Amino acid sequence: MLEYLRKYKIYLIYLPLGLYWIALFIATSIPTEYIPAVGVSDKLNHFFAYLILSVLLNLTFIFQEKVTLLREFPAMFTLLFGSVYGIFDELHQMLIPGRHAEILDWIADFIGVITGVLIVKLFLLRFNNKKLKNS
Repeated sequence: MLEYLRKYKIYLIYLPLGLYWIALFIATSIPTEYIPAVGVSDKLNHFFAYLILSVLLNLTFIFQEKVTLLREFPAMFTLLFGSVYGIFDELHQMLIPGRHAEILDWIADFIGVITGVLIVKLFLLRFNNKKLKNS
């Protein structure tokens, strides 16, 4: 599985990250009057949006080969980039009609980032252990 991801990382990791990040930016740039009401807490939306971003970002750092530091400390850099982007995203929303920055939204973003990092760690542990057992 990991070799498959490594082989097709452009299509399975990099491209989805780029498209997802663009979609996330566009979604957070829409004034609230144009957003349909959904029966889900906006904190859950923040959590899942940043969980997905975190998984893709973390995998990008793990599988990229140009910057050694990113590859050696992918979780730390995912937490850093994800949380800083969450701050900028909240500040950016202050410029959008009907939107405002909320610390609780950023906290939900950050918890999503942490959860995404943990999911990737568990995924890698599972597949690395499976690889060792099959050797």
